[in-house]
Amino acid sequence: MTSKENRALSEQELQELVAASDSGARSPTGPIGTFIAAVALIWSVFQVLLASPVAPYVLPGDLINNSRQIHLAFAIFLAAMAYPLFKSSPRDRIPLYDWALGIAGALLALYGYFFYEKIVGNGGLADDMDAYFALAGLILLFIASYRVLGPVMVILAVVFLCYVFFGSSEVVPDQIRWAGASLRKAMSHMWITSEGVFGIALGVSTKFVFLFVLFGALLDKAGAGNYFIKMAFGALGHLRGGPAKAAVVGSAATGLISGSSIANVVTTGTFTIPLMKRVGFSAEKAGSVEVASSVNGQIMPPVMGAAAFLMVEYVGISYVEVITHAFLPAIISYIALVYIVHLEAVKNNMPTIGNKVVKLLNTILGMFGFFAGFALLCYATQYPVAAIVSLFPEGSGWILSILLALIYIGLVYLAAQTPDLEPDDPAAEVVELPDVAKIYKSGLYYLLPIIVLVYFLMIERKSPGLSAFWATFLLFGILLTQKTLKAMFRGEDNAISRLKDGLVDLVEGMIDGARNMIGIGLATATAGIIVGTVSLTGIGQVMADFVEFLSGGNLILMLIFVAILSLILGMGLPTTANYIVVSSLMVAVVVELGAQSGLIVPLIAVHLFVFYFGIMADVTPPVGLASFAAAAVSGGDAIRTGFTAFFYSLRTVALPFVFIFNTDLLLIDVTWTQGIIVFIVATIGILIFTAATMGWFLTRNRIWETVAMLLIAFALFRPGFFMNQIQPPYETIAPAQFAEAVGAAKPGSQLRTVISGPDFDTLEVKEVTVPVTVPDVEGAEARLDALGFMLVPEGDEMRLDEPMFGSDLGTALESFDFYGDEPVQIASVQAAADQMPKELIFIPALLLLGLIALLQSRRSKRIPQGEPA
Repeated sequence: MTSKENRALSEQELQELVAASDSGARSPTGPIGTFIAAVALIWSVFQVLLASPVAPYVLPGDLINNSRQIHLAFAIFLAAMAYPLFKSSPRDRIPLYDWALGIAGALLALYGYFFYEKIVGNGGLADDMDAYFALAGLILLFIASYRVLGPVMVILAVVFLCYVFFGSSEVVPDQIRWAGASLRKAMSHMWITSEGVFGIALGVSTKFVFLFVLFGALLDKAGAGNYFIKMAFGALGHLRGGPAKAAVVGSAATGLISGSSIANVVTTGTFTIPLMKRVGFSAEKAGSVEVASSVNGQIMPPVMGAAAFLMVEYVGISYVEVITHAFLPAIISYIALVYIVHLEAVKNNMPTIGNKVVKLLNTILGMFGFFAGFALLCYATQYPVAAIVSLFPEGSGWILSILLALIYIGLVYLAAQTPDLEPDDPAAEVVELPDVAKIYKSGLYYLLPIIVLVYFLMIERKSPGLSAFWATFLLFGILLTQKTLKAMFRGEDNAISRLKDGLVDLVEGMIDGARNMIGIGLATATAGIIVGTVSLTGIGQVMADFVEFLSGGNLILMLIFVAILSLILGMGLPTTANYIVVSSLMVAVVVELGAQSGLIVPLIAVHLFVFYFGIMADVTPPVGLASFAAAAVSGGDAIRTGFTAFFYSLRTVALPFVFIFNTDLLLIDVTWTQGIIVFIVATIGILIFTAATMGWFLTRNRIWETVAMLLIAFALFRPGFFMNQIQPPYETIAPAQFAEAVGAAKPGSQLRTVISGPDFDTLEVKEVTVPVTVPDVEGAEARLDALGFMLVPEGDEMRLDEPMFGSDLGTALESFDFYGDEPVQIASVQAAADQMPKELIFIPALLLLGLIALLQSRRSKRIPQGEPA
C-alpha cells in the first residue's frame, strides 16, 4: 500500500464508514428521508411499548403474539431503504427495485400475522400457497441479509437449505445423508412455525436486544460517551502510555453504550489513536490497542453483546446468572490489556503527556475506588427502596419516582456549575489533560440510567427486557430535560425553548437505535435457518460424530477445532450470527465429549467459550471489520493492525480454554471468600501470562523466564492439574458395590459414574461420565429410586435397565440403546477422595515468580523518563 492509500480518514469519512457497516450507507434527504426516519421511529416506539408493563393494555394481542414477524418486517424494509444493493446503486435516493423489494419483504415477513387464523387451523402445517409465499419470503430475506451482512451469511444459509432439500441425493456422502424434505415440510419448518427464521434467536432480538441497543444509542446521544472518554483521560492520560490506558478504560465504559465494535473504535479512536501515535505507538499498534479494547466491550457486564441474551434462552438460566459467570473473565481481560499497553510503553521508553505528576499506586487505588464505589452504590440502593416500599406499600412507586427525579435534578444542578464538555482536538500543539476533580460533576447524572438498569437486573431480578425498558424510560426524561434544566440553572433566557432541542435529540436517538438494529434483526433471522436445519435433519449428531472423529476423542483438540471454526466463520459473519451457528452445531458435542472424557463441562462454560471466539470475528484478518475501522482512523495498514490486535487479544483466546477446565473462574459453586481468592489469583495469573507473551516483565525476558512464567500462569489458573498428579482426586469403587456406595455416601456428595453401552444410532460401545449427586433421603434403595437407577446385578457387573422417561438420569442416558445385544452397565464409580487443598500449588508458583522478579530487578537498568509529548 502507498502512503496515500494509508492516510487517516477525515471525521466525515469515518462516520460514513460506521454508517455503511452499522446503520446503512444510504441517507436520502427530503420527504423520502423523513419517511424512512419516521418508519425507524415507529419501530422504536413499537419495541418500547412491547417491552413496557402496559403492553397488554395498549397493544392488541395479535400484535404481541406476532411481534417477531413485525420485528423482521421493519428490519427487511429498512434494510432495503438504508443499504444499497449494488456498489453502483445511488446513495442519495432509493431506486424503484429497492422499494419493491422492501415492501414485498415486509409483507412476506408479516405472512404469519395476516394468515394467523388459517395457519392455526392447519395445525401449523403449510399448504401449497403457504409454501410458495414462504419460499419467496426466504429469498427476500437472503437479499436483505446480503445487503447488510455480506455474502458469507447468505451462502451458509443457502448451503444448509440445500441440504434440507437434497440431503437424500446420492451425491451426498452416506455419513450425512438423510431422508430429505418436501417444499411444504421445509417451508413449514423454516417460515411458518417458530423453529426456523422466527425461532428463539429472532425472539431474543425482539424481546431483549432491541431495548439494549436503543438504551446505548440514547445514552450516547445524551453525551455519556464523551464524558466517559474525558474521565478516562483525566484519570490515566498522564501515565506512561497514558492515551493507550485511557483508550482501554474509555472503551470499556463506552462498551456499555455501543453494541458495535466498529462504532466503539471510531467513537473513542478518533481521539485516542492520534494521541497514542504522539507518545510513540506506531499507527498499527495504536489501532490495535483500540480494536482489542473496543471488541472486548461485548464481554463486559452488565450490558454485553447480543449473543449474551441468546445464552439466556439456549442455556436456560437467567441473564443475571449469565453476567455473573461472565464477570470475572471480562474484568481480568481488561486488566491484562491495561498491562499490555503499560509494557509496550515501558519497553519503548515512551514519554508522558502533560506535566501532571501522580503516583501510579494512587491512580490504581482511585480507579478501583470509583468502580468499587459505583458497584456498592448499585447494591446499596435496595435498602432505601425496601424501606420506602415497606412504609408506603400503596404509593411506593410514585414516591420512588419523585425521589429519583429530585436526585436527577440535583445532579443536573451540579453539572450546570461546570461548562459543557466539548470534544478535544488530539492534534492540538499542547494537549491539556482534563482535570477529573473539575469535570466529574458534569456527567454524574449519566450514571442514573445505568444504576436503574443494574438495580432491576441484579436486585429486583426483572427480565432483561423490562429492566432495559425502565432504564430507557429514564433516558427519555434525561434527553428531553437536560438542556432545559442546565439553561435554567445557569440563568439563560432561552431555557424553555431548549425543550425542542431535547425532543430532537430523543427522536434522533430512537432513529439511530432502530437503524443500528437492522443488522442484528437480519442476522438472527437468517441464522434461524441454520438452527432450523439442525432441528429438522439431525445434522447436529452427524457433526458431533464427524468432529469427534477428527479430534480422536480428545477434548483439547475438539476445543481447538471449535475455536478455529469460530474464527473461520468470523471472517464473514457478525458476532451474533457466528455464535448462533457455532453453538447450535458444536456446544452439545463438546459437552458430550467432555462427559466421555470424564470431565463434566457446564453448559454455560461452553457457550461462553463459543461467545469469546465469536467476538474475535471483528479482529481476525483478513476481514476483521474493527481492525479496518481502526486502520482508517490511524492511517496504518489494516492487515498488520488486525494481526497485532489478535496478538494483543491472546488473553481473550487463552481464557476460554482456562475456564472450561477450571470453572471457578466463572464463579460456579464458589463462596464469597473463594470468589475473592479466585479473582486475586486469576488477576496475577493473567498478568504473568501477559508478561510472558510480551517478552517483558521488569526487563526483557530470557527464554527460560518466559517458559517459567507460562508454567506459573498455568499453575495459578489450573492448580488442580498439578494437585491431581500428587494426590488422586477420586477413589475407585467396584461397580458391583454401587448401591452400597450410594447408601453410605453423605447427602449432597457426588459420585462420578461412568456408564458404558451401545450407542442408539451407531450401536458402537461408548462411555459417558454421569455425575450422581446423592439425595437427602435415608437408605440405599430410596436414594436409587430418587435418582432413577434401575439396577440389574449380573455377577461382578452392574447392568442398567432404561431409567424413567423425563428423569435427569433418563436425559443423561438417552443416547444409549438399552434393548440391544450389548448391555448398558456401570463401567466404574469414583467417589471424591480426601485431597489437600489445590490452592497449595500457588505457593511454589509464587515463589518461582519471586525468583524471576529478583533476577530481573538485579539486571534491569534504570530507564530514563521520556520527555512530555
